[in-house]
Amino acid sequence: MSDSAMTMAVTEPRGTLRPVVAETIPPPAGWVRVSVMASGVCNADIATAAATDEGIAFPVTPGHEVAGVIAETGSRVEGWAVGDRVAVGWFGGSCGHCAHCRAGDVVHCAERKIPGLSYPGGWAQSITVPADALARVPDGLDFFDAAPFGCAGVTTFHAIRKAGIRAGGRVAVFGIGGLGHLAAQFAARLGYETIAIARGGDREQLAHDLGAHHYIDSTIQTPGAALRNLGGADLIVSTASSTAPVDELLAGLRVHGQLTLVGVDAGSVTLPAARLVMHGLTLTGHLTGSPRETEEAMAFAVTTGVRPMIERMPLEEADEAVTRLRSGAPRFRIVLDTAVSGG
Repeated sequence: MSDSAMTMAVTEPRGTLRPVVAETIPPPAGWVRVSVMASGVCNADIATAAATDEGIAFPVTPGHEVAGVIAETGSRVEGWAVGDRVAVGWFGGSCGHCAHCRAGDVVHCAERKIPGLSYPGGWAQSITVPADALARVPDGLDFFDAAPFGCAGVTTFHAIRKAGIRAGGRVAVFGIGGLGHLAAQFAARLGYETIAIARGGDREQLAHDLGAHHYIDSTIQTPGAALRNLGGADLIVSTASSTAPVDELLAGLRVHGQLTLVGVDAGSVTLPAARLVMHGLTLTGHLTGSPRETEEAMAFAVTTGVRPMIERMPLEEADEAVTRLRSGAPRFRIVLDTAVSGG
């Protein structure tokens, strides 16, 4: 079956995203073609859309938070059928045979694929992906809510879940934005005493609406010290894009506490070795999740009511979405709507 689909692509270095219409190609063996219904816009997409890397192959289509319906399956694809509701995230496929893959740790496969980087991404009406990148979307979740779960949702859910915090423990979320507003919901729904940390008093009510029991305004209180005054956190999830506050945040951990970095920049972290040893602290990073873990995050969201806060924009406005994201304008998640298309 052959058809045409619109893709938002960068066709030259430092160019703008523009619509390109091309014939769809049947998927090769082990791959499927997905009709995209919704596609998220993530901070990681900014660099992809800039298209400044040397040796990059044009055209470039970003997008790694995809939700849609399987339109075609290639040969040797088992367990998936045309019409299945699926999501694809930052994990876009792996080799399947390396030590990490064989241990079930597919996200750290050295040959891991990423939509938008390894192959054309999801800012399009159609995307072709390896079948092992697919996560099944539950019936209780619409496509626009499902799309961010392939990256922001699975990342924050499992950053908290895998920390192994004691039941009823205290979890702090640093940064209430695109990642943090999900992390706060997950922490509260998982039964933890949840503390939200953000800049300014305008987010306090929102933090409580998300389920947070306490709010710390980082413009008037030093977060680590404020956490310590509350008794300290068992886990701090840092979702902010800056590593600068991390050193001070460590002061807010309880004995045997853990600080997990989800949002990062090019900065470094300085660890006071004595405090690390004497208090048994752990500093770790968390990347993303496997398709199975994405399914677990979505299933949890359906049963507990966790949802991303999204703003829909037409697919044709992908370049404007990147501009807004780069400026810091949106508070949470932008999701592109492929149905709003005149192309």
